[in-house]
Amino acid sequence: MSALHIERSNLKIGEHPTGLPLEVPVITLTGPADGPTVYIQANIHGAEIQGNAVIHHLLEAFKANPPAGKITLVPLANPIGINHKNGEFTLGRFDPVTGVNWNRQYHFDGALLDGFVAELTEASDEAIRQQFRAQLRAQINQRLDNPWGLTVGQNLCLRLQRMAVEADIVLDLHTGPVSARHLYVPSYTRERARHFNIPLNILMPSDFDGALDEACFSPWWQLSERFAAQGRALPVMVDAFTLELGSQEWLNVEDAKQDAAGILNYLQHQGLWSHCADPLPYTLTLQTQYACELSDYKALYSPSGGQVEFLAPLCEPVPAGQPLARLWHFNQLGLTPDNGLYQALALPCNAIPVLHFASASVQQGTELYKVLTNTFAL
Repeated sequence: MSALHIERSNLKIGEHPTGLPLEVPVITLTGPADGPTVYIQANIHGAEIQGNAVIHHLLEAFKANPPAGKITLVPLANPIGINHKNGEFTLGRFDPVTGVNWNRQYHFDGALLDGFVAELTEASDEAIRQQFRAQLRAQINQRLDNPWGLTVGQNLCLRLQRMAVEADIVLDLHTGPVSARHLYVPSYTRERARHFNIPLNILMPSDFDGALDEACFSPWWQLSERFAAQGRALPVMVDAFTLELGSQEWLNVEDAKQDAAGILNYLQHQGLWSHCADPLPYTLTLQTQYACELSDYKALYSPSGGQVEFLAPLCEPVPAGQPLARLWHFNQLGLTPDNGLYQALALPCNAIPVLHFASASVQQGTELYKVLTNTFAL
């Protein structure tokens, strides 16, 4: 079997106040044959560490069965967020200076599409791919060269995005607060998204809202839509997904094998091992897969403050009217009969709970649960 070439480097994404560099590890694998370009990162949010274990298993699988193409692996993608601690908790979801979500600071300006389609109406698909990728690359570089400078988060995300923009497949590994495994699926990838074998799926439109997956698929999807409006069918040339791999502040290296298995299964269907017949070193246990549209992915907010008892198991259907939680009001002890100390919280429709808040102590307006509604088989 031909060898897999592996390089390890560090990407500078900023500097500490002391002047010491902030760096992110980057592992680049070049396979023995031509194939897709893949970019996989984990831990852009500081408490979401399980994706690093998945990258560990992926690297071992790639060593055992060298894939075609080029793969870039970026564990520990945000050293600032990872080190943002308060006591025993990791707070690294938001930039502590600006308050902006770390995963909402990538860049795409849709004005890039204006005029591009008209100039390349007669060009081949491959020429369009190359020229559009060059335009996206230039847009990121121009943003990085802003004479007014950038925030810490913008600088971090744009340097990561500059690697991701070169890829045909982008996978961003996350976790939720207390969460079941779920997948954000661009609607055009619905059929092949099944290969990840993730039980809960949210189908997304072509909008861009600052996340890495959107920054990678939205430009290509919108390009395809522009060509379609001109009467030409152009495939969406990049797949990008956000994979939510369970709960934050939790690491289980053994459990990470099932997510690595799903990713490898997807990559195998994308042609990374078409050059060889060796079986991949994993066993995939097939899951029942539910899905809903992003507009039907709903949040339940706490109607008042108190202490919440989460009742509904994640990833299991809950019928309308069945309580998801009890909201206790212990401030009423001694003033209210016991049966008045809590209120049951239910939904007006059938739903499948995806995640819930990490703390049992909540304010009015806290997002208690997120659920799939109007579900269907993926």
